[in-house]
Amino acid sequence: MDHPAGLLLAAGAGRRMGGPKALVELDGEPLVGRALRVLADSGCSPLMVVLGASAARVAEIVPPGVRITVADDWAEGMGASLRAGLAALEALDPVPDAALVHLVDLPGVTAEAVRRIAARTDPDVLVRAAYHGRPAHPVLIGRWHWAGVRAAAVGDAGARGYLSGNPDLVLVECGDLAVPDDVDTPEQLARFRSR
Repeated sequence: MDHPAGLLLAAGAGRRMGGPKALVELDGEPLVGRALRVLADSGCSPLMVVLGASAARVAEIVPPGVRITVADDWAEGMGASLRAGLAALEALDPVPDAALVHLVDLPGVTAEAVRRIAARTDPDVLVRAAYHGRPAHPVLIGRWHWAGVRAAAVGDAGARGYLSGNPDLVLVECGDLAVPDDVDTPEQLARFRSR
């Protein structure tokens, strides 16, 4: 395949936000819809979203054609969502060669940045966006790495442990195309809105 699957992690309860960030609206659009639109606009296909907290409410606003999987152990942290998402992608036929992993609370990540990260989609690919040299999201993970990522994905670290020091990892600068700041609180969301 010449494009990766898009894997959106959107399972958290958003305690500091006061509710699931997937449901928070920015410019009249819920963050889950915005993030899925960025993945779709970048050419990612198929699209898979991992839900957890308020899964039924979030599922109601997921666009048609997007596959949904629920991480039953979502409260454990991002690692549980990543494991659930990769397992759901592995169950597809055909299995995608790579997954572009995106987080629901990164409204400053653009389709242009995702396209730059997803330029290579071989099964052995391991690419992470960097912003002025600092590693961040999104991350492109070839399927040959999925078992290792799942084994390392515990708590809230996600793939961090697997990526850290991995000789296969390539950093791709995206600071000219996107902003990596997450919106965890109403104050951070207000700051993002006022940009």
